[in-house]
Amino acid sequence: MTQGLHHVTAISGPARRNLDFYTRTLGLRLVKKTVNFDDPGSYHLYYGNDAAGPGSLLTFFPWEHAAPGRAGIGETQETRFRVPEAAIGFWTHRLIAEAVPHEAPVRLFGETVLAFRDPDGMRLALVGVPGIEGEPAAGTDAIPAEAAIRGLHGVSLLLREAGATGAILTDVLGFAEAGREGTVLRYRSGSGIGGLVDIREAGEFLPGRMGAGSVHHIAFRAADDAEQAAMRTRLAETHGLRTTEQQDRNYFRSLYFREPGGVLFEIATDGPGFTVDEPLADLGRGLKLPAQYEPYRQEIEARLPALTD
Repeated sequence: MTQGLHHVTAISGPARRNLDFYTRTLGLRLVKKTVNFDDPGSYHLYYGNDAAGPGSLLTFFPWEHAAPGRAGIGETQETRFRVPEAAIGFWTHRLIAEAVPHEAPVRLFGETVLAFRDPDGMRLALVGVPGIEGEPAAGTDAIPAEAAIRGLHGVSLLLREAGATGAILTDVLGFAEAGREGTVLRYRSGSGIGGLVDIREAGEFLPGRMGAGSVHHIAFRAADDAEQAAMRTRLAETHGLRTTEQQDRNYFRSLYFREPGGVLFEIATDGPGFTVDEPLADLGRGLKLPAQYEPYRQEIEARLPALTD
């Protein structure tokens, strides 16, 4: 069974600011520049590691005038990237130099966690992980390859209670309970990259409100259509949860459902991948449109804000 996170999708403000922060400040690669398939008047930007592999991907719907979101229960609280353990010092200095709001490093489940926020207030963290120097990464002029982000480490969900969501993670999505620290319950998949989901139990608390800086949904991996269909059947027969019909996102095929804690989950196939419409070396350079929107390319490009890499 394929395990772990496939991607995390969030909402941001202006696309140009989002692109600058994630490619220049954090050194991620823009691996796909397309449109929101349900709203072709806005971008869908994908960032990842140099290989553009599942588990490395953070994507955004940038809406120029999006109102700020509000943190609360029933949402993803923090999205975490993995870096080599020795790189935490480099990143602490870089966040200071770039005037990025951040917190002092803390220890969580034996790992060093450096929390910070992007320009829209999205809660992010860098986690120092030993022994991952060989994972795909490409440096930039300002970020050496040995310190570069390798991909997603995991996410933290803020929920009223963990039980029902934990049952979905363990019974359907290939995770196993891996420990507890205080109010945080950790689930781990067999994969390294994108392999962790933490649930922070908050009890009765203010619900979250979606907006700029909010995570829209998190996606979990399925190797192919057959594995995805088996997960769908398991959700329905064992947990009474229905998914959407399969939706073709060009680079993967998706099912969506609302898990018991209120977070929107997606199950995404690993294939066909991001090289289906442009070679690996050219990822992110051109605006890629799904076939149904190609006849309207000129009109769509005129409506989108200009982006220069």
